[in-house]
Amino acid sequence: MPHSDHFDGKQFFNLASDYEERSFKDVLRWKLSSKATPWGPLTPVVPCEPEDRVTGLRVTMVNHSTMLVQHAGVNILTDPIWSERASPLAWAGPRRHSSPGVAMARLPPIDLVLVSHDHYDHCDLPTLRALEKAHAPLVIAGLGMRGVLADAGIRRVVELDWWQEHRIAGVTVTFTPAQHWSSRSPFERNTRLWGSFITQSQSHTFYFAADSGYGPHFKHIAERLGGIDLAAIPIGAYEPRWFMRPQHMNPHDAAMAHRDLSSRRSVGIHWGCFQLTDEGVHKPLEELAAARDALGIGADAFVALGNGQVATP
Repeated sequence: MPHSDHFDGKQFFNLASDYEERSFKDVLRWKLSSKATPWGPLTPVVPCEPEDRVTGLRVTMVNHSTMLVQHAGVNILTDPIWSERASPLAWAGPRRHSSPGVAMARLPPIDLVLVSHDHYDHCDLPTLRALEKAHAPLVIAGLGMRGVLADAGIRRVVELDWWQEHRIAGVTVTFTPAQHWSSRSPFERNTRLWGSFITQSQSHTFYFAADSGYGPHFKHIAERLGGIDLAAIPIGAYEPRWFMRPQHMNPHDAAMAHRDLSSRRSVGIHWGCFQLTDEGVHKPLEELAAARDALGIGADAFVALGNGQVATP
């Protein structure tokens, strides 16, 4: 078993003392009362053509939480998924609503893959197998993830606890806290550690929030690592709030996280690709605009990225 101050011998747990776990009874209550807004057919996207290497910091939105992060000459993918469904099954589960903003065949050489946790929309084994075959990247993930990654034939894996780091070329990667949970089946809940990532070079700091509810960890990250130039923060998959609040932020929560992080600029991710919850496909955009106004955040300081769009600090 791992040695960690957020592991009780059987399960990992969150930092927030008021975090509320959701039970199977809660899931049934949600599904039986759900009034999900239909998203409609697939939205085709014209894929972009990334450069091979970038000396500074540039992120390209692929889809969902998958980003091509080009940082100080290192090419990084976050939570990669190119599959048609975010599911353990090829014929069932949430189907994509928008096509990837970068074709897998057009990726530059991938040096590093960051896997934030084991959920199927963030740890997609068919995609990881394809990346291993084409690029053989180093994969960094949380404690307990090695076995899952081995199922995808991943040969080079580094497991980290929160606040541990690993250096590749001129970039230091730190695994940082998130407020979430883990499970790929009903029998292994919270046995693998979830988290977020900071990548730092001499010139820039990038933060990938992955999946998270709003909590005290954003201020902790800012206090400990600070100076964030660009942050990727989830803004989708948040309704109904009574069920999703502990584990997924809505746009107002995301805007508060942006403020807590003191990020120079933030981009919204985790929206518009897979319908995982009840809100409409464009609702995160509308609510992000309202949240910026309410909190006095400039329109360019926190933008939502569509597939294929690019952002710099």
